[in-house]
Amino acid sequence: MTAVERGGDLSVRRSSKGAPEPVDAEILRARAYLIRVAEPPAPHTGRFVDRVGAVAAADAIRRGDVSSEVARETSARRAADRVDADLAAAADSGARLLVPEDPDWPHWPFACFALAPSDELVPPLALWVRGAGSLGGLTERAVAIVGARNATGYGMHVASDLGSGLAAAGQTVVSGAAIGIDGAAHRGVLATRGSTIAVLACGPDRAYPPSHAALIERVAATGLVVSEYPPGAVPARHRFLVRNRLIAALAAGTVVVEAALRSGAQRTAADARALGTVLMAVPGPVTSTASAGCHELVRRGALLVTSAAEITEATGRLGIDLAAPLPRPERPTDVLDETQLLVHDALPTRAARDIGWLAVEAGLAPDTIRAALVELEHRGFAVHREGRWQRTVPTDAPDSR
Repeated sequence: MTAVERGGDLSVRRSSKGAPEPVDAEILRARAYLIRVAEPPAPHTGRFVDRVGAVAAADAIRRGDVSSEVARETSARRAADRVDADLAAAADSGARLLVPEDPDWPHWPFACFALAPSDELVPPLALWVRGAGSLGGLTERAVAIVGARNATGYGMHVASDLGSGLAAAGQTVVSGAAIGIDGAAHRGVLATRGSTIAVLACGPDRAYPPSHAALIERVAATGLVVSEYPPGAVPARHRFLVRNRLIAALAAGTVVVEAALRSGAQRTAADARALGTVLMAVPGPVTSTASAGCHELVRRGALLVTSAAEITEATGRLGIDLAAPLPRPERPTDVLDETQLLVHDALPTRAARDIGWLAVEAGLAPDTIRAALVELEHRGFAVHREGRWQRTVPTDAPDSR
């Protein structure tokens, strides 16, 4: 029995030259068995595996020599030993099994599960992954984008724009490949030739929804398709809710772009909050039911964001990934001080007035008026006409009197 199996130590074993060693085939096969017999999230099985190791746990489950809690999670399928068939089906579809003993396992992102107060929020026993990317590498700087399936044109545009902006900033976008906001976010990333991760609620060899089969293939070409369900597993409502915790856990923060008051995106938001990652929401029209959930999240403390730069600032490197200040419209009168602005506001545009009139209008002493008028005339904001003063009106002035 290896050190990993004896103590549940998930650290990467290394050779004398320091290079990562391949995962032991016995461990890989044990976790392939476990991930099929224990329907996620399976918290008791996960703790059992952590305590005794994957191989010992798999053997005990096959024999039925486990606690009643573990038995409840595994007894219905413990005889379904399809390890060879699952590994072969995965290989045929270009997928592979990623386990916690592998150096590519995202230990740091998944560390957030230790903060979760619920048995529903536990790390997976293993993951089936398909694609060109490295899960450990892609999740070093990752943001999740989720939202309504029945999205509006506004939401689709925003999700795509955020996806492309985050990709341009070197961020990985994690989402669920669903119709609506998810698909728009993935497409935005791909348009910028960035990397994205699609977390599925079915086997890695299936495309769901079927209409997104081509999109999922494009995701796999540069990023990853991820699932904790074995090859051939079909999507189910509870599986979508369970997989949402992985979307939240694989990213430093989760952005909700359009969500009803009750929706799957709200579940992902709740998972992100419980896991201690950054929760963000995009505002929409106050009359839109599609944005009502986002507005409620902001009222409850979620960070309001409107751009990829703001998201990167919230989830990125402290003091480095700062959003540039938004450009603000400039006015010619920005160069004037407070007194000069008061006098400028008092100046009429259609008739010249004397200093006494201006003093009453501005509420300033005549000497103060005179000093301000000299500066205003010098800057071209006032003109002197036969002992009286009048404002010079710029051609783009919004008001006149």
